[in-house]
Amino acid sequence: METDIKRIGVNDRNIRIFEGQYNVSNGMSYNSYVIMDEKIAVFDTVETAFKDEWLENLRGVLNGKQPDYLIIQHMEPDHSANISAFLEAYPDVKMVASKKSFLMMKNFFGKEFLNEQIVVEDGTFLSLGNHELLFFTAPMVHWPEVIVTYDKKEKVLFSADGFGKFGTTDTDEDWLDEARRYYFGIVGKYGVQVQTLLKKLSDLDIRAIYPLHGPILTESISHYLKCYDSWSKYEAETKGVLIAFTSVYGNTKQAVQHLAERLKENGCEKVMIVDLATIDMSTAIANAFRFDKIVLATTTYNGEIFPFMREFIHGLMERNFQNRTVGFIENGSWAPMATRVMKDLLEKSKNLQYLESSVKILSAMTEENYAQIDALAKELCKD
Repeated sequence: METDIKRIGVNDRNIRIFEGQYNVSNGMSYNSYVIMDEKIAVFDTVETAFKDEWLENLRGVLNGKQPDYLIIQHMEPDHSANISAFLEAYPDVKMVASKKSFLMMKNFFGKEFLNEQIVVEDGTFLSLGNHELLFFTAPMVHWPEVIVTYDKKEKVLFSADGFGKFGTTDTDEDWLDEARRYYFGIVGKYGVQVQTLLKKLSDLDIRAIYPLHGPILTESISHYLKCYDSWSKYEAETKGVLIAFTSVYGNTKQAVQHLAERLKENGCEKVMIVDLATIDMSTAIANAFRFDKIVLATTTYNGEIFPFMREFIHGLMERNFQNRTVGFIENGSWAPMATRVMKDLLEKSKNLQYLESSVKILSAMTEENYAQIDALAKELCKD
């Protein structure tokens, strides 16, 4: 279908770590869009290193015309870094953003662009001619200044950082796994705020979603909305068991492997094992939110727990981990205390149900440990 909305974003194929912590082996996209109408609106800029490519893409779409508005939905530098460059090229443009965005511009650029400001809030309309834009504030999804924009003509939601994913726009992969990892890594703490935004959008007829990262979504929109609704309620997607472990000499790993076998024998078909020492941590965290049950298995280490397990649990807590069933396997040669430490770390989580069965290994596996694991597997699979 012919559309007045043109994508002018860029793909970063060289980046390997996004925001200093997320592995992005398939790169990253920085999306920007233009609506060509009686008035021309540009949505967001791109990361600073791609200024020239982005401006060239923009000039190609404008074909000699002048834009009227620059709509800034999110002030993170991967989307706002080229505001000054844009205004140098098009000095007569009006800037459309939230009040907080203009305050942030002063922090980033040393000025508030007072003469260029159009401040929008919930319910503000902006007519481009055939296209009428409706704005909604989206505070803490995932910064406080964020807005999203709905185009009534083409029924498009410009969703800022929402509904994005890692990877370039031409990465050939299913949306779900990388979108889940992106959501829980970047937005996951703010489930309440995502719910608030979804309620604001609930009466809209949304037929396409244009995010600031990842592909444009044009089919199965209800599926994407349902994912965000479920994720932001901290509901499990999958009935199954995630076993997250660390192991120093292989004994805890042996226990975990036996548990996985016994789970499948007891009818738990969906079981995933993740070695926290080798897996990308953001992937492990995303999968913890995917499954309804989780087993944490680790060693006592320096009177504490193994560092990768501590990092993992800390990551869960940062993102409001809740509404799950949790079991424990601990190992310790002389003073095992890993289970106690892990429970203390999880203390502020909401609605966690701890299993009655537990496993305490004193260095190497014993017949008693195998029996404890069998009991743990039965309890995990009983419903």
